Amino acid sequence: MPALLVLFALSLYPLIFAARVSLTNSAGTFTLANFARLFQDRVFAVAAAQTLIFTAVALTIEFALGLGLALLIESLARGRVLFRAGLLVPMLLPPVVAAVAWRLIYNPQFGLLNGTLRQFGVNTSQLTWTSGESSALISVILVDIWEWTPFLFLLLSAGLQAIPLEPLEAARIDGAGPWQVFRDVILPLLKPTILLALLLRAMDLVRIFDQIFILTQGGPGTATETASLYIYRTAFRFSNFGYAAAMSFVLLAATMLFSRGLARLVRVR
Repeated sequence: MPALLVLFALSLYPLIFAARVSLTNSAGTFTLANFARLFQDRVFAVAAAQTLIFTAVALTIEFALGLGLALLIESLARGRVLFRAGLLVPMLLPPVVAAVAWRLIYNPQFGLLNGTLRQFGVNTSQLTWTSGESSALISVILVDIWEWTPFLFLLLSAGLQAIPLEPLEAARIDGAGPWQVFRDVILPLLKPTILLALLLRAMDLVRIFDQIFILTQGGPGTATETASLYIYRTAFRFSNFGYAAAMSFVLLAATMLFSRGLARLVRVR
């Protein structure tokens, strides 16, 4: 009973309260105006689209790098522990600390990145990184890839270690090459771990907030505006909690649909 009370206080009650707020107006009467407004809100449409782009690009690159690093580290005869510990360092940093560090690195005037490029004779006058409309979203995605690729590497590395040796040895005895072993033996046995890793990371990416809030504040303009950032601004800067709650439920539904589609895609393949 105490555990159920804690669950109700921290999860169920806020969910019920948010649902009630999203379905009432300032006078406390029932209305669907908050949800109807979503279809007319251009900023929310832009934020949702950019959240989808951010999630798709970051998830694809992080998964490819994480799987590649996991396969590489597991193939080493020595130094696995050292390389694994080194790769996990970015993930151990709090997201706010990592974002502040990269904000300094991206600084056009005295940042480490432009300063290094200038040492090699590169003209950095046009390299504004988080200040440019065309480069801001890419810059934020690169920070997320740097920090959270180790998370996928860790899960996939654990999945590789759990694969039994007998199928691998049998495939090699039958004359299978490295690519055939990976495609026909390792990948099918790794599918449950891949599904778990992709789902956990996708759900985290959809509600990305910390890095964008520190690096760009959603700017320049709406170049890096995401759904979570727009919901935060609507609720806590403009005090429109009903509309923010409605957007939160739409984001929740979209996350569930995206996760279900991703799970079916992984299972089919």
